Amino acid sequence: MSHSTPGLPIANIPAVGAQTMSTLEVAELTGKRHDNVMVDVRNMLFQLDKDGLTFQGTYRDSMNREKPCYHLPQRECLILVSGYSIPMRAKIVDRWQELERREQAPAIDLNDPAALRGLLLTHTEKVIELQGQIAAQAPKLEAYARIAEADGSLCIRDAAKALQVRPIDLTKHLIAKAWIYKRVGSKEWSAYQPKLAQLLLRHKTATIPHEDGHDRIRTQVRVTPKGLARLAEELVAA
Repeated sequence: MSHSTPGLPIANIPAVGAQTMSTLEVAELTGKRHDNVMVDVRNMLFQLDKDGLTFQGTYRDSMNREKPCYHLPQRECLILVSGYSIPMRAKIVDRWQELERREQAPAIDLNDPAALRGLLLTHTEKVIELQGQIAAQAPKLEAYARIAEADGSLCIRDAAKALQVRPIDLTKHLIAKAWIYKRVGSKEWSAYQPKLAQLLLRHKTATIPHEDGHDRIRTQVRVTPKGLARLAEELVAA
């Protein structure tokens, strides 16, 4: 974070103009290796067209060697962990909420019963609202989580049918969120490498006989079960 966290190496923090969370703390909270978190951050910043130097800092490891790390504002941090598991995301969200409470919580007179009752009422209302949102989304997300464990993949049209959206709307979402693109001169969609590396998309190659006797190679983007589950979460949040 913008303040050192107990148990983590002390990092030199760049001036990004906002409270930040370091990749060291992201790794600590999610249980991921720090070098893997760094790779995830680089992929994210590339897709967001952001200069990594803006967020880059350094820390010293247990052998006093200077190593690179990143310090992410809340927006970039939450975008980063959107691809992680739900328990990992929950830990990051809880940590941000804890920091926000520290900075924004107004001073409360603990001797004022009215103030304490008001605080309790506000907290209860927020908990009830959050529980309602989770209950409304849980069945759909749980269903797609089960799909993510299945075998096989779907073309974009069939994936749209499974997600109960129009194929054109799913295609627009995939383009806007940097899932797919078209190479210059090509009529076929291609998957961005980070989505392939994350096993969210894959390419299926087929050989199609042509009338002139030559075979034509066609590459089709397929949405994996894991990708379908991720898209379900993105569309719910949209």
